[in-house]
Amino acid sequence: MPLASPGPRVRLVNALVRPLDNAVAAARTCYSPRLVTPDEVGRDERSRLARDRIAREVYDAGHHTVLQHATFQFTLENVSRQLVWSFLHAHPFYNSEQVSQRYVEVGPQSLLVPRLPEAEDAIYRRAAARMMSTYRRLMEVLTAPAAKAYFELFPARRKNADRWTGAIKKRAQEIARYVLPVATFTHLYHTVSGLTLHRYHRLCQQLDVPGEATAVVRAMVEAASAHDPLFFRDIEDPVPLGETPEAILMAALRLRAGGAEARAFARQFDESLGGLRSRLVDYKLAAETSVAQAVRSVHGLPRERLSDDEAIFAVLAPEKNPLLAQTLTLTTLSKLSRALVHPHYTFRKKLSHTADSQDQRHRMVPGSRPVLAAQYCGGEPDVVTPGLIALSAEGTDLFREEMRQTFCDVDRLLSGGVDPADALYLLPNAFPIRFEESGDLLHLHRKWTTRLCYTTQEEIWRASLEEVEQLRAVHPRLGAHVMPPCQLRQRAGVRPPCPEGPRYCGVPVWRVALGQFERLL
Repeated sequence: MPLASPGPRVRLVNALVRPLDNAVAAARTCYSPRLVTPDEVGRDERSRLARDRIAREVYDAGHHTVLQHATFQFTLENVSRQLVWSFLHAHPFYNSEQVSQRYVEVGPQSLLVPRLPEAEDAIYRRAAARMMSTYRRLMEVLTAPAAKAYFELFPARRKNADRWTGAIKKRAQEIARYVLPVATFTHLYHTVSGLTLHRYHRLCQQLDVPGEATAVVRAMVEAASAHDPLFFRDIEDPVPLGETPEAILMAALRLRAGGAEARAFARQFDESLGGLRSRLVDYKLAAETSVAQAVRSVHGLPRERLSDDEAIFAVLAPEKNPLLAQTLTLTTLSKLSRALVHPHYTFRKKLSHTADSQDQRHRMVPGSRPVLAAQYCGGEPDVVTPGLIALSAEGTDLFREEMRQTFCDVDRLLSGGVDPADALYLLPNAFPIRFEESGDLLHLHRKWTTRLCYTTQEEIWRASLEEVEQLRAVHPRLGAHVMPPCQLRQRAGVRPPCPEGPRYCGVPVWRVALGQFERLL
């Protein structure tokens, strides 16, 4: 991918010493009366010939679990938020820690710039510079309403207001970031298994960011190959972009960015939400009785010995199942808690790009996230507007005008023949992601517990609140026990109720009923 900005910087910082030898040792152990060690696998010419044959046979047969033992940890710099959302975090099998736009101010030159023709390059650069300028201006404009809301939460802190300037700035910054382009650079630690890296390489050429994804994955594979030239010796070539299923369907239907279908889709999708951010559209009808029976099955009990209500209380009430209140998630290891895997729920959601970038980190609650070009309507701005902006007339006008100009610039780039993958890097963080998301109650419980905390990003918090309220409407016996972490801890007898320490939100949420939840920051 030709870039006018600095290219991605990829470094391998940790890995197993001999990943291929380790994978083959694991494979041979499956058919050995003893453990086979990596040292044995490569100790002489005969062993190495056997190693190479077994590695090839195991890979061709699809017995790929042996490749998961190899772990590669990379640091990535000069990669876009769009790449992270669309590719690196769009699957379950990874771990990342990346810089937060909520808490770290973005520099004016920190963004990806594709190499474009002169006229389009000028449009792109002017738009990006303006968006960065609006971001800084919004931080200034939103400081006053953020301070007002902050001191309503913490009235005692007014006496030493200067001490809390940094905290207030971060609240304004969190909202101002909605105008930043998804081209904004990020840096992160990213850890994957050898199997995931094979998969990355095979499917890196896919929408939305085939060029950037290919460049980053190629650099990751090259760094890992320098560490162990054998591990990726027989790696498969990438699937060409035109042969990916998304590209095939878009070509067959002649879909394009800014097409009429996208506008019709957005209208129908938004109408189906009925004013919600997240709407429950599908679920198992017998979820409550399924959970109750699973609890009885775990303990070998007849229905006469443990009623449905008693069984549900045993697994979901923190008084009876204190594992639910622990910060170290233990529920997938608990026989009783695993009764919660049987209920399943599907939500139709609309979140901003920046909020969904957090939402997708709940990898066990996966979603069918879109090809961004297919959902881009063009014309009038299509954005999610955060609540704090509405408290400032100047902030509202600034936000709306920036969004109008940004969408106009994206349309000009597309009209000028710029590849949508390049043009849509200018989309703001406020651009809405419309998708469906599903999960079982075990993992949704974990998600809702963390995201109902008042310190969570406000947009995800509201979506989670809507989801739990709908859960309570269809399955009240299950939903009654879903609550924020401080309520779980309070009911389980853990002190203090809030696990956040100095990050305490300022509201004793453990005393507030779900229907009374409200927040601005």
